[in-house]
Amino acid sequence: MRWPMRRTRWLLSAALLMVAGIALVAAGQAPPATSSAPEAARVLEVRLDDAIYPTQAEFIQDAFDEAARTNARLVLITMNTPGGLDSSMRAIIQKMIASPVPSVVYVSPAGTRAASAGFYILLSADVAAMAPGTNTGAASPIFVIGGQTVTIDETLRKKVVNDAAAYLRSITDKRGRNPKLAELAVTEAKAFTEKEALDGKLIDLIAPSTEDLLAQLNGREIRRFDGTTVKLALSSPVRTSFEMSGRQKFLGRIARPDVLFILVILAILGLYVEFSNPGLIVPGIVGGVSLILALVAMQVLPINAIGVLLILSALVLFVLEAKITSHGMLGLAGAVAMFFGAMLLIKPGITGAGVSPQVALIVTLPFALITVFLMRQVLQSFSWKPSTGMEQMVGASGEVVTAAETPQADGTYRGQASAQGVLWSVVAAQPLPHGAVVRVLKVDGLTLHVELAGTPQAAAATKV
Repeated sequence: MRWPMRRTRWLLSAALLMVAGIALVAAGQAPPATSSAPEAARVLEVRLDDAIYPTQAEFIQDAFDEAARTNARLVLITMNTPGGLDSSMRAIIQKMIASPVPSVVYVSPAGTRAASAGFYILLSADVAAMAPGTNTGAASPIFVIGGQTVTIDETLRKKVVNDAAAYLRSITDKRGRNPKLAELAVTEAKAFTEKEALDGKLIDLIAPSTEDLLAQLNGREIRRFDGTTVKLALSSPVRTSFEMSGRQKFLGRIARPDVLFILVILAILGLYVEFSNPGLIVPGIVGGVSLILALVAMQVLPINAIGVLLILSALVLFVLEAKITSHGMLGLAGAVAMFFGAMLLIKPGITGAGVSPQVALIVTLPFALITVFLMRQVLQSFSWKPSTGMEQMVGASGEVVTAAETPQADGTYRGQASAQGVLWSVVAAQPLPHGAVVRVLKVDGLTLHVELAGTPQAAAATKV
């Protein structure tokens, strides 16, 4: 039976009306594209609990990039640091100032500090906060070699102080803080408790915990470095922790002045032992791995060429001490050169950083003694008589087994003799009677050149 065309049209119309109705109902129930629901207040938390080196600077920079990418409301840096490298400090401050996401630096928990480079970073933040029982300051620009302050020319000292003070003033002025009081931390190495810093308008608030800090910041209007103002909306903050990458954690462990110096010494010692005693394997592996790690660390830390040259000079002096009788003077000079080379290995900045004198001394003295001892052993081995190979036959004694009493055409006598349990062809300038004792003069392939050292009768008497 044929289906009527009119009935088909009615069914199609009904289906279209049904689809349109469902679409209208769904559209009426669905939320609009521009929802008025409040966006979660995301706070990116970073923990800086270490000296400030290039790895830590890269980590903080990555945190600000992540905050900008995810539209975070705030970057919260909880800090506890004794200071660090000037170059790393400035890299963090530059990133903090240029970031579109506001930053809070919080010195916490109680008993921690933001000293030296940490003081600069604290005052560079949009909001500077401290927990009770913390301190900051002590940011005098000093020249530090291995943790020890050294005296410099007065003119140079003034230049460094003025540069550091001007840098800090430029930051505090823009942040609306107290530049005159902040400058005392540079010119007089002044340090401040959290209350002194708050009363002196160096920081913005004191908070006993992170939760309290975020509560105080909610609704607070802050002034950015470029002069614009931002009101923080942190009524229900979603806190997200930002961690170091695996590479940064690894670099953070090896890219330290003390560790770098130890790696350099292990590389030199391990490779030297392996080259002077081929086949030991373990010293070569230790030296090779240490060398690779040291080169990686050198790509991160600011290396001072003078320190490297002093360490190389120390090695030369150790070699000369083993070769020349100097009554220890060259060795002592080498130890001194290595000690100062270690402490000058890292370029110091206004915050000071480098190999500690304790590590430099503990590593240098044993290394000097071991190097001189090994070098003397190597030099003495050049004069030792070979104990293996054909050369050991020179001077050895043997007994004629096949007599040689008829001269050859060249006037020599050729026979056979037993020496060191092996039968050899022998050549001599005189007759060789059977059983005579001969002494090896030289080795020519598998033939020994010998001389008569005893008669058969003397050899028989010796056996008896």
